[in-house]
Parts: sequence; C-alpha cells; structure tokens
Amino acid sequence: MIVETIAVGTELLLGHTINSNVARIGTRLADAGLEHQYSTVVGDDHGRMVAAIRQALSRADAVLITGGLGPTQDDITREAICAATDREMLYSKEYADRLRRWWAARGREMPDSNLRQAEYPDGAELLDNPKGTAPAIRLEVDGKLIFALPGVPAELEVLLDQYVVPSLRERSGEGVVLSRVIRTYGKSESRVAELLADVFEQSGNPSMAFLASAAEIKIRLTAHAATAVEAEALVAPFELAVRERMGSLVFGVDDETIEHILLGLARDKGWTIATAESATGGMVASRITSVPGSSKVFRGAIVAYQEDVKRTNLGVGSEVIEEHGVVSEPVAIAMADGAAEALGADVAIAVTGSAGPETLEQAAGTMVIAVHTPEKTMARTLRLPGDRERVRTYTTTGALHLARLAMMGEWWSGQPKSGRWV
Repeated sequence: MIVETIAVGTELLLGHTINSNVARIGTRLADAGLEHQYSTVVGDDHGRMVAAIRQALSRADAVLITGGLGPTQDDITREAICAATDREMLYSKEYADRLRRWWAARGREMPDSNLRQAEYPDGAELLDNPKGTAPAIRLEVDGKLIFALPGVPAELEVLLDQYVVPSLRERSGEGVVLSRVIRTYGKSESRVAELLADVFEQSGNPSMAFLASAAEIKIRLTAHAATAVEAEALVAPFELAVRERMGSLVFGVDDETIEHILLGLARDKGWTIATAESATGGMVASRITSVPGSSKVFRGAIVAYQEDVKRTNLGVGSEVIEEHGVVSEPVAIAMADGAAEALGADVAIAVTGSAGPETLEQAAGTMVIAVHTPEKTMARTLRLPGDRERVRTYTTTGALHLARLAMMGEWWSGQPKSGRWV
C-alpha cells in the first residue's frame, strides 16, 4: 500500500513551526511496512490544498493530511477535502453537543467558532479525539482512503496508533511487519556500518538500516512475514549477530532509553545516583528525573558553575584547580567524589567543560565527564563538534552512557581515555 502525507500550515513553510509530524508519521508507516513515497507541505491556501489532495489521490492508496482542523478562519482542511472530492459539507449535531459538554465540564464558555469542528465532508466518519476537541476524519473515495488529523503532535500520535495505522494495515493485507531497533552508543554511524558490513550484505528480509540520533546510533531490523512468529524467527539471528559484533556498545532495544537503562541498573544493584554539573547546568539530572519512579534512586544534583561554588559545595581543592584548570579530568573526578559524599550517593556523575562559543582554558567543545562508583572514579575528555547547545546535548548523552559502563564495571574498556566522540 502506497501512502502519501500532506502537512497543512503556512507556519511550516515560514519555518515558524518545525514539521516534526512528518517524522512521527514516517516512523509509524515504516514500522507497519507501509510504503511512504511522497510528503508535501502546503500553506493555508484553499486552491493549493485542493490541488495537493487531488494529486495525492492520483498516485497513492491512502492520503494522510495533518493540520487545519482547528476552529479558526485559516483552518480550511475540511473545506479543501470537500472541494477536492466534490462533496458537500455536513454538520453533526451530535458532535456539536459533545463539544459543548467538553467546554462545560471545564467551566468555560465555548466560542461559537468551535462548532466548525462539528463539520465534515459527506460520507466521512468522525473519529473521536481523546486528547483534544478536533475529531479526525476518515473518508473513502473511489477505493482510496483519506485521513485528516489534527496537527497537534500529542493528538496526532494517539489517532495514528488508534485508528490510522491499524486501518491501513488491515487494508493492505500484507501480513505482519516486525521492527527491532537495537540502540548503540560509542561509535559513529559510518563506523557502525563498517563493523556490520557483512551482516548488512546478508540482509534483505529482514532489512537493515542505520539511524543517527543525538549521538546514539540505532540499527533497525525490519522483517515481513505471514505471522508474528515467522517475523521474529527472521529477525532473531540478525539481532544476535549485531549484539555479538557490537558488544557493550549495545545498551537497549526498541523504546528503551539510556535513562531507563541506567535507573534499572541502579535498582538492580541497590545503588543511588547523584550528579554534579557545571557546563551542562543540570541537563544530566533532568534526563534522569524525566523517568517516572526515578526518586527511588536519584539522590539529588549540584549545579556548580563557578570555581568558588565547586570548592564550597563539592570540596574541589584550590590546588587542584590551580594546577589543572577547571576544564580538566582531576577537577571532574573531584566533583564526582564530592557529589557522592555530599549527597550520600553510591554513583555520582560529574561534568565540567568549555561548551563554547567562548573558550575556557581549553577549546570550545572540550568537555570532561567523571563517574564515581563504589569501585573507583574515572574521567574521560570528549572533544565535540557543533554549537553550544549541541555540545551540551551530546555531553549529557555521553555522561549517561559512561555512567552505564562504569556501573557495569566496564569503564569504557577498549576506548581511548581521551578523544573525539561523534
């Protein structure tokens, strides 16, 4: 089945809003084994929207339209669908009543303009939106499907999973698609591809793809089969080959994030975690505490941005700073040890560095991470490319991964103590 997407909104063309929905849709279509051949962005212009819908219907089996379902004058996706398919606009009194109840339950008076969301093309089905007031629309035209979905990402995602993908999978009748994402950290995308070159050459079903994301490299295996059991049997030997080749660089699969893995390790060992951050300003702690239940493991964080704060709160000796400078492994080690003692934690992750754009003793992008465990404390210097926020983001990810290895007792074995990670 061929699927085409149309993202509606002048703000997307102007760059005021990043079109992240196309990535969400593309990922779900790929995971479902559906062929996503075209993706179009069109502004809030009736004529151009009608032309885009007609063109999509001419070359795809299903068309997914996002945006333009709100209550304001520029939300004209419903009108464009009617014009593109030569249908009249109808009005659902039942849905209008639901809208009134939705507003009343929140103690607010509903603007009359919201009643536009009760309009729909003749022959269409209104799909309940549990996250918002705009219903999705499902319409069949000459054997082809049109889905119109709200542009709000949280609303889009739930409607994709609840209605759109299951409907398209049922219509396609192409059996089962199983995707397994193996998450790695510590090697570049090109190096991972080199390490797995012979495995890639043997792939076909399942297919293999390499995806770079925030310093992590994902290896996606996708198998097509008649049943889930058969698909799993196709994926299993390739997953085993990847794991054997990549070793400790593999840290999780599918939706497992490094934060979840790190907290799971701590719970299994009965350890607690703390952080001491300078250049990242609390970003490592934020990632850890984003996981529900992290309070059972996480003891706290110290953000020490100035030298005197490092000395006072973390016990970093003046002689260490004077001899090695703030951006150094000895200072990072002292910060990790100081945080472990001050917060009573078994594991402490410390970050210092020169994130840029100005230099601080060392070139911009020079970042130092230290990890304290009950076994020992070690540090590593990273030299990262990019602007300030990219350096800080990559350092945060690196700190979490180095902590994982340290807690496993591997201490980034096989890696140089200093070097550039990209």
